[in-house]
Amino acid sequence: MTDSRSVANSPAPAEVPERPALRVGWVERVDIPSWGIRRLRAKLDTGARSSALHVEHIEELEGARVRFEVVTSRARPEGRVVVEAPIVRRAKVKSSSGAVSHRLFVRVPVQLGEHCREVEVSLVGRSTMLFRMLLGRSALTPGLLVDPGARYVLSGGPRRIKRRAS
Repeated sequence: MTDSRSVANSPAPAEVPERPALRVGWVERVDIPSWGIRRLRAKLDTGARSSALHVEHIEELEGARVRFEVVTSRARPEGRVVVEAPIVRRAKVKSSSGAVSHRLFVRVPVQLGEHCREVEVSLVGRSTMLFRMLLGRSALTPGLLVDPGARYVLSGGPRRIKRRAS
């Protein structure tokens, strides 16, 4: 039973000013500055809990470390960045198709517009997927509102090569 005197005499909680939600698109460009990766296309997927990054040539090293190649573009598969990072955990992950796989996870700061957040990322082959990176719910900063009808709200659209008129 609650003592009504203690509730009535307790100070009111401090009011926190509400900030408006920041709108982002379901597709954005992200930077991973510590790995030298800029403008990587990422799908913001509120239906996924964890995040995933397309990598190849995963090699476990001594001291709970891993070396891998990040393939930064479908259009230019030669665009690769070799990374070495500590393994933060190993886990079974169930894909959207229902397949279960064992994955290694690393942590890295990921920048989305002005927002930077350390993200736990699973290393996986996503060669059949359109996006090199998937950002799940756990990676999204509180206060972001994912607009399913918008793309590149924070990061600007894809860069196009301008052709000269002949």
